[in-house]
Amino acid sequence: MIHQYINNGYHIVLDVNSGSVHVVDPVVYDAIAAVSEQVPEMDKPEKLSEEVTANVHKKLDNTYGKEMVGEALEDIQELIDAEQLLTRDIYRDFVLDFKKRKTVVKALCLHIAHDCNLACRYCFAEEGEYHGRRALMSFEVGKKALDFLVANSGNREHLEVDFFGGEPLLNWKVVKQLVEYGRSLEEANHKKFRFTLTTNGVLLNDEIMEFCNREMSNVVLSLDGRKEINDKMRPFRNGSGSYDMIVPKFQKFAESRGQKNYYVRGTFTRNNLDFADDVIHYADLGFQQMSMEPVVADPAEDYAIREEDIPQILKEYDKLALEYIKRKKEGRGFNFFHFMLDLTAGPCVAKRLAGCGSGTEYLAVTPWGDLYPCHQFVGNEKFLLGNVDTGIVNTDIRDEFKLCNVYAKKTCKDCFARFYCSGGCSANAYNFSGSINGAYEIGCEMQKKRIECAIMIKAALADEEA
Repeated sequence: MIHQYINNGYHIVLDVNSGSVHVVDPVVYDAIAAVSEQVPEMDKPEKLSEEVTANVHKKLDNTYGKEMVGEALEDIQELIDAEQLLTRDIYRDFVLDFKKRKTVVKALCLHIAHDCNLACRYCFAEEGEYHGRRALMSFEVGKKALDFLVANSGNREHLEVDFFGGEPLLNWKVVKQLVEYGRSLEEANHKKFRFTLTTNGVLLNDEIMEFCNREMSNVVLSLDGRKEINDKMRPFRNGSGSYDMIVPKFQKFAESRGQKNYYVRGTFTRNNLDFADDVIHYADLGFQQMSMEPVVADPAEDYAIREEDIPQILKEYDKLALEYIKRKKEGRGFNFFHFMLDLTAGPCVAKRLAGCGSGTEYLAVTPWGDLYPCHQFVGNEKFLLGNVDTGIVNTDIRDEFKLCNVYAKKTCKDCFARFYCSGGCSANAYNFSGSINGAYEIGCEMQKKRIECAIMIKAALADEEA
């Protein structure tokens, strides 16, 4: 399977099954298109037939000349022989054993606080309540959650725990207690905990920063970009904006971490489809690690992204990609999460096929100890898996998530992006299609564009190095 596109003057060819990326001249680009129409993939490298090459010449000779087309076909044959073009999909059979796999839990999202001191307009958690009640996780429940993680992690050494909310800093004492308890489990159980924290920054202070710099592998800082955008979508409950309070704290925190192991994370909505300006605003504030996610909301909401917004959004990613390249070349670059793509290694095959592992490897824990596939399913009783006392009891739902992969999803199995997005978010798929094996099509279009931009950026920066 071949995916081809032109971006920023680069003619890019992606061999989907092998992951090979080729930046080529126009004649090779068009020749590959003509070949792949006739031969979508090969079981093993073979010489192109005379019929195929004759058809390519017939189609392109008048445009480029017979000699140039012949040279292009030679280049294509070299790529085929090197198994970098028209390769077969070797992964389809890999997923057959997914249900049989022993379930190993490697990560928990601890809802340390179902409460929040902001009233973000788009919050799926309803100001931290998650369609339920306000509550803080007790140390006892958190302790049972960590014990559950250790007991169900098999031979896996490295375990991840994200302190989430609501706003985790509303329950800071318990966060510290659980980190201490987790550390006490490491040596005896041959485990290492990687703790992370997501915060709106309102309660952030020097003591918390110092503790996080010592114990938290990563910290996510929530900010929606420019002051007017942030304050419209992330106000306090009295309606006042949060920007002026949190930005200086975030700047200090980022510097204290050496501009590493954190993200400033924003959400863009229909109110700021020019979100590239918000990302650039982060960079101008001195931040070097950032992310900007599209809101996922009920289409009835005025801030919800709609299908008609997609063309503008795709142009915005192109705009951001060009600025990203420019600043990298000028020595004042930043990292944008969705443009960070490893073309040489990247995730393992299982991760590429099945994504984040929600419902199996990754679980969310409510303040009272209930287990859900991830934070976005919390409150939907259909997806209640069990609790920290009983463990997983709803094995049918767990098995459904086990079988959730790119080949189980109709819209994914023939999509060029499937090995990069891994099928996308199960919660978004469920909320918009009614099935975890469905698709959130607006999200798919954005994801595909981000991948195309990320690959183009690799080409542009490689050009600079050359």
